[in-house]
Amino acid sequence: MPPRKRTDTAPLVAKGAKIGEPVPKAIVDTNTAAVGIPPQPDYDPREEIGALRKQMEALRQQISDAAQSVKGGARQAARQTEATVKLYPVSSLLAAAAVAGAFAFAIAGLRSSTPRSRYDRALDEVRDLYDRIRGRL
Repeated sequence: MPPRKRTDTAPLVAKGAKIGEPVPKAIVDTNTAAVGIPPQPDYDPREEIGALRKQMEALRQQISDAAQSVKGGARQAARQTEATVKLYPVSSLLAAAAVAGAFAFAIAGLRSSTPRSRYDRALDEVRDLYDRIRGRL
């Protein structure tokens, strides 16, 4: 790829731009009063790809370290649970039954309430409105 030519843009004031003149199709920088495409640095995709590969490798290493940490914590929790169950079998059984009972009551409570239809809600709203109007009179 041939090297790009660097062209500096001239400010609008130096050219003597006048009101009503057409602005060329380019970038208009209001801070420096420059019109045109500013010179771009040379782009080497190999450098960018290399930097991205380094970042990917660093992220892969961080994920691997985090996975190992989670595995170690899970193993330790399993060992502690096993030791607790061996030392206190009756208490562990009662605790598991209490948790299961709590879940059962929660699920039963959700299922026992009958869903109200839109018709019932609308009827209740009309009744409330009627009661408020009657209260005013």
